[in-house]
Amino acid sequence: MKFGVVVFPGSNCDEDMVYVLSSILNQNTVKLWHKDKDLQGCNAIILPGGFSYGDYLRSGAIARFSPIMEKVSEHAANGGFLFGVCNGFQILCEAGLLPGALLHNDNRKFICKNVFIKAENTDNMLTHALQKNKALKIPIAHGEGRYHTDEKTLNQLKNNNQILFTYCNEEGIATADSNPNGSLENIAGVCNATKNVFGMMPHPERAADGELFNEDGKLIFKSIIESFQSVNS
Repeated sequence: MKFGVVVFPGSNCDEDMVYVLSSILNQNTVKLWHKDKDLQGCNAIILPGGFSYGDYLRSGAIARFSPIMEKVSEHAANGGFLFGVCNGFQILCEAGLLPGALLHNDNRKFICKNVFIKAENTDNMLTHALQKNKALKIPIAHGEGRYHTDEKTLNQLKNNNQILFTYCNEEGIATADSNPNGSLENIAGVCNATKNVFGMMPHPERAADGELFNEDGKLIFKSIIESFQSVNS
């Protein structure tokens, strides 16, 4: 398989993502500039975190109009794998590729710290190799990470098993105190109805190297790789 990491002006987690995929997990990985109109044969596209276009409007609101997003949208419409992290998640919501929106944190402050999340279901490429309800320690770094949607969409997410992750405590229990930004029902990540487009707010690429004394995030990337391998075996 081949990973493509899309780089927007202001992306600052692209190098982290490329490092984990290529150096830690030994995957064929290339960068895709936001003005490109060619996905270079990549079958897994990732939108990394950062501050695309400075986030002077809503986070991701400008990046959704970058030239490459037309090809990214086509890729998703054709069933291709697409994964957005933090600002990448925001871009996917702004582009209408994922339901809901990411709003200002309820304390109106930028938050950068380790949190715990758990997989809510394991019937998709991103979480199938994870242990359901087991707490994973993953860092967050955002000012607009509060997931919100309307009641109808929330019910659809629940009924279709589209909620990927929720914030929880170290024991894997979702509580008000374990919700770092006020997200609706502690939601930390969702996918689309066809389960080929994924978004999460915490940064698994920042928890995927033994040098950082935390490799919980690597489990998520291994799940992706194993999913592709099982499909092509």
